[in-house]
Amino acid sequence: MSIVDDQRRPAATARTVVPLALETAGVVSAAGPGLQPLADALRRGTAVGGAPPTAQEAEEYPPLTLRPADFDAAGLLGPKGLGRLTRAEQLGMAACTMALGPVIDSSAPSGTGVVLGSAVGSTGGVGRFTRDTFVQERPYMVNPSAFPGTLMNAAAGRTAIRHGLTDVNATVSGGPLASLHALRFARNTLVAGHAHRLLTGGVEELSPQGAWAWHRAAALVPGTALGEGAAVFALRAASDTGPDTPAEATGGRPLALVMAVETGFAAGGPLAVGRRLTACVRRALARSGVGAADVAVVAPGAAGRRGWAAVERRALRAALDDRTGPHLLRVQEVLGETHGASAALQVAAVVARWHDPHLDTRGERAGLVTSVGPDGSVGCAVLLHPHAGA
Repeated sequence: MSIVDDQRRPAATARTVVPLALETAGVVSAAGPGLQPLADALRRGTAVGGAPPTAQEAEEYPPLTLRPADFDAAGLLGPKGLGRLTRAEQLGMAACTMALGPVIDSSAPSGTGVVLGSAVGSTGGVGRFTRDTFVQERPYMVNPSAFPGTLMNAAAGRTAIRHGLTDVNATVSGGPLASLHALRFARNTLVAGHAHRLLTGGVEELSPQGAWAWHRAAALVPGTALGEGAAVFALRAASDTGPDTPAEATGGRPLALVMAVETGFAAGGPLAVGRRLTACVRRALARSGVGAADVAVVAPGAAGRRGWAAVERRALRAALDDRTGPHLLRVQEVLGETHGASAALQVAAVVARWHDPHLDTRGERAGLVTSVGPDGSVGCAVLLHPHAGA
């Protein structure tokens, strides 16, 4: 669909939207496990990060600043079978386990599913397995136990098996927009009544193979770190459109309401992509019943990608009527470029800010998350503060 065609469509209103209640969040990043370490890192403007994944055989990282996730995989998942899991599986399963913990007793496993966004799954797992087909005596001499980790849906599948989740299970690709595509998929699934609750988010691992791809392509703004992480949210369709909709797991308000998720695509270069993002944001705000003046915090996603940060900034200025009021969350500066998990971590950053005990954000109404892909894909999500209108 062209930009012109999209702009001719009638604007949606808040009455057409069923918000999603964001009940819990499981976050694993360079800031540490959980929302509060992320909020602390955003206030400081830095994240220490953990130890980088061990490079195997001749694999070495290029000369890039790395921001590995700081988490104890064995502590969260248990030591049994951990050595057979790829880094992406460990990150995704850890975040899902953290998000599922508070709600597992309030919902039968048959009513809970998993929807994760990822660029390709485990870049390192795919790279090592592919390399073995060349360096081993014969292609069929590869380690068969390593094959499941090369599948893009490995993290979602293993999470469902671990916790006995028998509902919708999906993994959505899409580069830096993978997490937004997963959120949109989850929204459609929940609103249609095909699931009661979905663990939804994104995951991206740090690996030598992926790092070299970024380095050789010179795709990062100089000084931008390369990171990894996962953010997963327990989502369900809210029973009404009010901000006081109770969350079953918490007995009170949800952490946030996901009002709208919009994605799109434009060919024709950066100017066309910027216009498409502007139209995407305006449509999402209209669907949410949120005005530009209501947007109190913005988490952009292209800050670390060479050539696209300026496109995103211009599009946001146009969509928000050149307002300078929204607080800017510099997620990439803190966590590094996390690619397929970036939009999920941006959502987590907004939620972390709203629940940071060191900040009073009760006067903030809405938050905006945006993303731009090098292929011309764009997307955004509108979140509503849990105290909005209270």
